[in-house]
Amino acid sequence: MSLIVQKYGGTSVGTIERIQAVARRILATCRAGHQVVVVVSAMGKSTDMLVDMAKQVIDHPSPREMDMLLTTGEQVSTALVTMALHAQGWDAVSMTGWQAGISTEEVHTKARITEIDPAPIQQALGQGKVVIVAGFQGISESGQITTLGRGGSDTTAVALAAVLKADRCEIYTDVDGVYTADPRIVSSARKLARISYDEMLELATLGAGVLHPRAVECAKQHQVCLTVRSSFSEEEGTIIEEEADMEQGLVISGVAYDKNVAKITVVDMPAKVDTLSNLFAVLAAEHVNVDIIVQSSYEAETTNVSFSVSGDEVKKTLDVLHKQRDTLQFGYVVAEKELAKVSIVGAGMITNPGVAARMFTCLAEAGVEVKMVSTSEIKVSCVVPLEDMEKAVCNLHTVFGLDTKEKAVVY
Repeated sequence: MSLIVQKYGGTSVGTIERIQAVARRILATCRAGHQVVVVVSAMGKSTDMLVDMAKQVIDHPSPREMDMLLTTGEQVSTALVTMALHAQGWDAVSMTGWQAGISTEEVHTKARITEIDPAPIQQALGQGKVVIVAGFQGISESGQITTLGRGGSDTTAVALAAVLKADRCEIYTDVDGVYTADPRIVSSARKLARISYDEMLELATLGAGVLHPRAVECAKQHQVCLTVRSSFSEEEGTIIEEEADMEQGLVISGVAYDKNVAKITVVDMPAKVDTLSNLFAVLAAEHVNVDIIVQSSYEAETTNVSFSVSGDEVKKTLDVLHKQRDTLQFGYVVAEKELAKVSIVGAGMITNPGVAARMFTCLAEAGVEVKMVSTSEIKVSCVVPLEDMEKAVCNLHTVFGLDTKEKAVVY
């Protein structure tokens, strides 16, 4: 008997009717002779609602109390899905993250899973039950409830699939699979039948919301057979695997975007050998995540350093820099908001020269200003004005031959 882990996102369990439909899909998998472990997210926009409620109470809620609050969203979903299975005559049991044996670091709001004790789930499976696990959460060594960060239910599902040695892990969402671009922006985006772990990891990291980056990283590390498909149709999804052939000779597998980017420039820093290490050590100590970095020198004794951060972290970044101004000895700081990052990803870049040149030419012809650039073997990213993001994505999608005549499906 094979074991399948299924994960259902917030849209898939957004209403009672959808929860009942999810229960029917789970039962169909059981009746096909499989054991099933299910991971669920909070219903619809309930997490956003909880965040808004917290902010109405206090401007800066305690991270610990936010974890206590937000984990309730997934617990509602687990109980309701379990009840829906009971109503259809199937034995099932719901579990919180900690009841399912998921241990994490003691870091609130963005903890990482440290280990999973599979015994509670295996015991329930041995009793013939479907196990419904609350995603996105776990418990620290000292007994603190923690969350894995937004999108963490994907990571929960893949981690459980790895430790339980599941035959496959199915991620159910509101699209039929992984597309070459966000089908909400590019209606001519094509669905990929297969994509490599590395390409999917780049797309997820660069803003493609269909999978959480840590979930892809975990799947690659443990060689979990991973599929993305829709909970609203019976269409075949996208398989994420170690290596995937370029579809129809495509050099680029997809175009991704992140519309929440800011550029920070630290002006007139001492041009010393330890300038960069000092600057980014200060930011790292305060858990500021830095992405693209550009250094430029205008005078022999000073240098300017620019880097991108999430738009949500601008205030925190500026506060850290101003507190450390005497230590870092810079002149002043400039913050530029309302930016986006647009990226092309594809394993074909390794063997096809001139991809970056085509990208820059495309953006120039579209009148899109490029403010920062970052590259790797299989991706090129550009920071552009937010108002030009959609134009950039659509033009790049066309230039690299990703358009299809069929309209992408979004449920």
